[in-house]
Amino acid sequence: MLAGELQDFAARLGLIGLTAPSLQAIQAGRAGYNVERGKAFLDFQERINRELLTHRVITRNAYTAWFQQGEQTEAQIRAFVVQFSVFSNQFLVAQLHKMINADTLEGMRASKEILANEIGVIFNPHGARRAAEIEQYDPDKMGTEGTVQGGTFRFEAGHFEWLYQIARQLGLRFDEIGKRRHGTASTLFFCDELIRLYGSEDYAVSQAASYAVENWAAAGFWEELIEGLKRYNERHGTDLPLGFFVWHNRLEAQHARHTQEELEEYYFQTSLDEHAFICCGNQMLDAVAAFWDGLDEQRKRLA
Repeated sequence: MLAGELQDFAARLGLIGLTAPSLQAIQAGRAGYNVERGKAFLDFQERINRELLTHRVITRNAYTAWFQQGEQTEAQIRAFVVQFSVFSNQFLVAQLHKMINADTLEGMRASKEILANEIGVIFNPHGARRAAEIEQYDPDKMGTEGTVQGGTFRFEAGHFEWLYQIARQLGLRFDEIGKRRHGTASTLFFCDELIRLYGSEDYAVSQAASYAVENWAAAGFWEELIEGLKRYNERHGTDLPLGFFVWHNRLEAQHARHTQEELEEYYFQTSLDEHAFICCGNQMLDAVAAFWDGLDEQRKRLA
């Protein structure tokens, strides 16, 4: 069905709010997909909106609101980059667990896409120049669409190396970033909760944590960090590269859409425990909040 026809179909049956794949499956009469189940999901989505997506780390992040003003000292910027680098590296561990614990081949491949891209496999865009034809492998030139299938690996395209470019300009050595030993207690708590929840062997727990993480990541904190770094550069006459943050900001809206589609597919095909889903999602967001709270306390000590 065309987009307009799909919306008419949704309006006629009271299913406005479902993603296109779910509407198409209901229209086609796929097993597990029906109007009643669709309306039940929309009721569940309202609970998610009220009880999960209103978490303070999504709606009012004190650290990123402060960071956006661009009034950081060099010591505060350095401390931020060190803690973010620990999170960035430890996320690879959580993503590996998520890939290993996937319950379907499609799920494993989706997780593998993220992991492979994180370590330097460039997305191969459909109908565009192949990744191998791109001469420079910096985040300003990397696309966010396509697949790692047929993509090109480059050390320089690894996300951690993009972050290292910033660290190096701040006078940080490679051995001073990214390692667990450099993480504060709050940063390590966040990283360990990612492994426990996001990378859980229980797919229902992993799904809830993934949904929470992706909606946090798409809620605007990347824009606040980018604006803060731009203002810092202007105030101090520096040229800290922003590519790591700009690229992730472009990517996250796409991830959130995919995560919504995955949640709907999971809901239609299983008997999901709605209360447990929301509880697990909030546990994940509590850990995210602990990371930012730790950074907020640290920047106050360094003021």
